[in-house]
Amino acid sequence: MKIADVIVDVPTMQTDTPFSYLVPTDLQTVIKKGMRVVVPFGNGNRKIEGFVVDLNDNLTDGTDLKAIDSVMDFEPVLNQELIDLSNWLARTTYSFQISCLLTMLPNLLKAKYEKEVELVGQIEDPELTKIFTENNNKVLFDNEHFSNSQLSELLRLKKSAKVQFKYQVKNEARAKTELAIKNEISDFETVKKGLNKSAKAQFKLLNLLTKYPNEPLIQREIIKNQGISISAIKAFSEKKYISKQQIEKYRNPYKHQIKLDQPKVLTKEQSIAVQKINDDIKSKQSKTYLVEGVTGSGKTEVYLQTIQQALELNQTALMLVPEISLTPQIVNRVKSRFGSRVAILHSGLSNGEKYDEWRRIRDQEVDVVVGARSAIFAPLKNIGLIILDEEHDTSYKQDDNPRYHTRDVAIWRSNYYHCPVVLGSATPSLESRARAEKGVYELIRLTQRVNQQTLPQVQVVDMTQEIKNHGDLFSGTLIDSIKATIAANNQVVLLLNRRGFSSFMLCRDCGYVLMCPNCDISLTMHLDSHTMKCHYCGFEEAIPNQCPNCKSKNIRYFGTGTEKAEKELQQLIPESRIIRMDVDTTRKKGAHERILNAFGSHQADILLGTQIIAKGLDFPDVTLVGVLNADTGLELPDFRSSERTFDLLTQVSGRAGRADKTGKVIIQTFNPDHYAIQLAKKQDYEGFFRKEMKLRHLAGYSPYYYSVKLTISSLTEQQAAQESFRILEYLKGNLGEQTMILGPTPRPIARIKKRYYYQIIIKFKKDPRLAATLRKIQQLSQTEVRKGLRIAIDSEPVSFM
Repeated sequence: MKIADVIVDVPTMQTDTPFSYLVPTDLQTVIKKGMRVVVPFGNGNRKIEGFVVDLNDNLTDGTDLKAIDSVMDFEPVLNQELIDLSNWLARTTYSFQISCLLTMLPNLLKAKYEKEVELVGQIEDPELTKIFTENNNKVLFDNEHFSNSQLSELLRLKKSAKVQFKYQVKNEARAKTELAIKNEISDFETVKKGLNKSAKAQFKLLNLLTKYPNEPLIQREIIKNQGISISAIKAFSEKKYISKQQIEKYRNPYKHQIKLDQPKVLTKEQSIAVQKINDDIKSKQSKTYLVEGVTGSGKTEVYLQTIQQALELNQTALMLVPEISLTPQIVNRVKSRFGSRVAILHSGLSNGEKYDEWRRIRDQEVDVVVGARSAIFAPLKNIGLIILDEEHDTSYKQDDNPRYHTRDVAIWRSNYYHCPVVLGSATPSLESRARAEKGVYELIRLTQRVNQQTLPQVQVVDMTQEIKNHGDLFSGTLIDSIKATIAANNQVVLLLNRRGFSSFMLCRDCGYVLMCPNCDISLTMHLDSHTMKCHYCGFEEAIPNQCPNCKSKNIRYFGTGTEKAEKELQQLIPESRIIRMDVDTTRKKGAHERILNAFGSHQADILLGTQIIAKGLDFPDVTLVGVLNADTGLELPDFRSSERTFDLLTQVSGRAGRADKTGKVIIQTFNPDHYAIQLAKKQDYEGFFRKEMKLRHLAGYSPYYYSVKLTISSLTEQQAAQESFRILEYLKGNLGEQTMILGPTPRPIARIKKRYYYQIIIKFKKDPRLAATLRKIQQLSQTEVRKGLRIAIDSEPVSFM
C-alpha cells in the first residue's frame, strides 16, 4: 500500500501541514513527488488541488484514509529542490506552504474551482426544473445559469436534500496545438507522375513532403510561407497522401531574428571580476559577489562571460532583472550571445507564453533563464550561476504573501547547488554594501567606463530661483540644453517620477481637494482619458468643471505629471519629437519594447518617462539627461527615501554619454543642498554610503538592525486600531528587552480600497523569541479573518509607507 503526503490548496494555519491520502491501485505506478493531484477534502463533496510532497511505500495502516481522486499532471511540476525551498520560504516569510508552492508555478498551473449543483429529488419550481432538464440535472452554481433569487432557493433546497453540491477542480494548463499534415507517401515518383501538370500548388506540396518525409508540417505555416493552397492540401488528404493531426507547439514570446555576437575584449577590471567568478563556478563554491560598477562599466559583459563559463561546464544560469522595461535590451544581448537556448520569464508575457517557457525550462530545453522577480523559481537543474542585476531595486521584494526578497531566495538556491551568486549595481543597497564590508559578500569594483569616457558632467539647478522666470517644470538651463542637443542630432532622456497630468484638484474658494472615495489620497488628472484617477485602487470619475463641495467654478489643478510635462514641452520646443513612457503608455503587451525601439531608431528626440527609464537603457546618441524634479520621494516618511533618491539620480545620470559622445546631466531641485543630491551630482557612491550609514546608525535602522513590519487592516478604523494595540501588548509580553517596538500608528496613507491600515515596526539585533511570537500572531490572524481583520507580517520590509 502506498501513502501520499499532500499539501492541500487551503491556505490556513490548520491546513499548513501535509495530509495523508491513500494512493489508489490504478495510480500506484503513476503518482510521483511534485505532481498535482485532486483530493477530497472536508466532510462534503469538496474536491481541491493538492501537491504530493512525499510518498511512503509498504505502509499497511491506511484503510481509514481518503483516496486521491485523480492526477492533474503527467509528470511532476515541482522537483525536490523546489519542495524543500517552499518549506524554507514558508518558515522565513510567515506564510503558508501552499502559497509558496503556487508562487513557484506559472498561472496556468494554478487550478480554478467550480461548484456544480445536481438535482437529486423532486422540486416544484418550473424554471429551476427546466434549467436542470436542459443540462442533464447537473449545472454550474453561478450567475450565468441562475439568478440571485434562484441561487438562494438552491441553498434552501440543499437543506432538504433535494439538490447536492459538488466541487470540481478545473485544470487550466493547456498546451498550444496546431493542425499539422504528415506524409503518408512511400513512392514519390509514382505520385508525381499521376499529378495534373497544371496543379502547381500540388507539385509544391509534393516537393515539400519529399524534403520533409518524416516531419509533421504546420498547415497554417505552409499555406502562409510556401504558397500552397488549402485546396491542394484537401486533394492530398482525400487521396490519403497525407494525414492530419494536432501537434503541440510552443508559444514564442521572442519574435526577433537572432544575430549571434562574440564575447568582447575585457578591461583589466572586468577580467579580474570574470576570473574570480569563473574560478568559483569551476570549483562549485556558493560564494556571493557584489559587483559595484559605475554606470557604463560593462557589468553586463561580465555577466555574459561568466554565464558562458557555466554553460561550458554543462551547467545552467539564471539572470534576473528588476523591471520589465529593462528586459527587451537585456534579453537581446543574452539571446545574441547564447541563441535559442535562452528562456524569458516576466509579467509582460501572456499566461500561455509563460507556461510554455516554464515547460521548456523544466524539460531542460534551455540553459539560460532571463526574467524578473518570479523567475527566481524557474525549475532549472544543475545551476552554475545566479545573477541579480540592479540588485538594489525594491521590485525584488514581493509585496504579497509570501513576502520574500529575491536576493535571499537566490542565496538559498546557490547553497543548494554550490554555485556563486553575483549581485550587480552602480548603487548597491546599503544592506549588501555593509555585508561586503563585513566580508559576508566579496566586493568587486568596476571604477572605469568601458569606452574610457568620463562620467557625465552633472549640473544642479535651483528651482526656487528658476520658478520666478520659467515656471516650476522646465528651467531655462534645461530648455536651452535640450534645444542644443536636438540641434546636434543627439537625443534627450527626461525623468519625472510622476505620471498623469496634475497631482490634485483644489477649490480656491473653499479649499476642497478632490479625494478618492476608497483611499486617503487625492485623485490625479489624466487628460488622455478625461478622467480623475486613483493610482492605488483604480477608481476614476470625470474631470469636474465645478467644485463638488461649494459648486464654485474657481478650481485649479496643482502639481505636474508626465502627461502635462509632455504637453508643456511640446509648446516650448514645437519642433521636438517626444515619446512618453510611463504606466499609462505601456499597458499594452509589447509597449515597452515598441517605445524603446522607436527611440533607438531616432523616431523621437526626447524620451520622457517615470523611473522605469532610469535603469539599464543603453542608447549611444543620448547625450543629455534631465531630471525635472529630484525632490519627488525625497521627503517621504521612510528612512530609505534619501537612498532611493540617490540611486535614482545616479542611475538616470548613467544613461548619458554611454558611447563615444560626452554626456551631460541637469538635475532640477528645490533642495539643492541636500546631501543625496550633492553626492549624486559627484556620482560619489562611497561618500553617500558613509554618510547614510552614520545616519542609519544614529536612528537605529537597517543595516544595523533587522526589522519586521506588522500591518493590521480592517473595514473600520476602530477595529484596526483596537487590534493593533492588542497585538502591541502581546509583543511587549513576549519579546526580549533589547527589541524595540514602534507604533502602532496609522500607515502614511491610512486608507486604501476602503480598508484602514495600522502598522507596528519591530527593530532588533537578535531575539530568539521573535519567530515563535510572530507564528503565534499568524495563528491569531486566522481566527480574526472572519471578523474582517487582516494581519500581514513582512520581514525586512523595503518600505514603511
